Amino acid sequence: MNNLAAHSLQEIRSVDRVLQLLLVALLFVGFVAMVSASVEHAAGRYGDAFFFAKRYFLHFSIAIGAGLVMYLVPVEVWERSSWLWLLIGFVLLALVLIPGVGREVNGSRRWLALGPLTLQASEFVKLFVIFYLAGYLVRRRDEVQHRWSGFIKPMAVLFAVTLLLMLEPDFGATVVTAGSAFVMIFLGGVKLGQFMLVILSCAAGAVAMVIFEPYRMKRLTAFTDPWADQFNSGYQLTQSLIAFGRGELTGVGLGNSVQKLFYLPEAHTDFVFAIFAEEFGFLGSMLMVGLFVGLIARILQIGRHAEMIGQLFHAYVAYGIAVMISGQAFINMGVNIGLLPTKGLTLPFVSYGGSSLIVCIAMMGIVARIERECRGKYGH
Repeated sequence: MNNLAAHSLQEIRSVDRVLQLLLVALLFVGFVAMVSASVEHAAGRYGDAFFFAKRYFLHFSIAIGAGLVMYLVPVEVWERSSWLWLLIGFVLLALVLIPGVGREVNGSRRWLALGPLTLQASEFVKLFVIFYLAGYLVRRRDEVQHRWSGFIKPMAVLFAVTLLLMLEPDFGATVVTAGSAFVMIFLGGVKLGQFMLVILSCAAGAVAMVIFEPYRMKRLTAFTDPWADQFNSGYQLTQSLIAFGRGELTGVGLGNSVQKLFYLPEAHTDFVFAIFAEEFGFLGSMLMVGLFVGLIARILQIGRHAEMIGQLFHAYVAYGIAVMISGQAFINMGVNIGLLPTKGLTLPFVSYGGSSLIVCIAMMGIVARIERECRGKYGH
């Protein structure tokens, strides 16, 4: 037992330093941003200004444990069991739709209550889909690159996943999951014609979903001109833009945001980036963006190294994680600055949300494991 513990400690100490520093910096900045954005809401609703900060530490403790497990378990284990994790993902997505099992909030049924924790199934399914696709692209590499059947099979699985996500409904998770899957399949060598056909089909489907759902159409029209109805459909976006405007170059200072004083709804979740921009200005915003860019670039570099030495499952998982995090960060920030229509999607490592934090740190654990195995086997 002592030898096992010593070996585990030695493994942990060998974590990639660049990845480690970028992750710690992003978590620190994210914690400061989340706590600052949440204090007024927490004080008004729960009578404790640091309610969300305390909950964060509970989630963070679980997340660190999940990250360590992902780092200590060989990647080969996830590769062999990739199909099982997809099955578990389907079970989770089905459970949240069952009345009395899934928890409904604001008309959406996305959560499972487990004691003091409320887990969002879609956050875990994102990682499970990455595992499944990475395993499939390795096992069926020749079929994916040369036959339609190799392309249609994962598309059928992805369609089933997105259908369950839309039944919740969770349009944001659907977009991120499908987008990440498309990029992974494209990197797996699928023909460009096949890829473009599916992209156009999905684009047509997305347009149809917007047209036939009044609340989505309302969000789209509010996005094009939020000031036309700034106290109704355009309220969130106009308040977010006001926060960015108040921040100017250096911000109004930590804790001095006005928009978080019940002007901007969901300030500690969907719009935490706007509050951070108000308090730390353009320079602070660029710091956060820079940390995301650095982290994603490092993950892609690790994936590229794994691919060059023939560790294809490792590479596809790293690529999938990089695309997942970058896509979600881009959508959240894009919504905050008015670049994209309003959509409830957390900012990885920053927004308040236990499931998001647990899954994001777990992803970093497996990326660190991928880097460790590739370095240990072949060196840099």
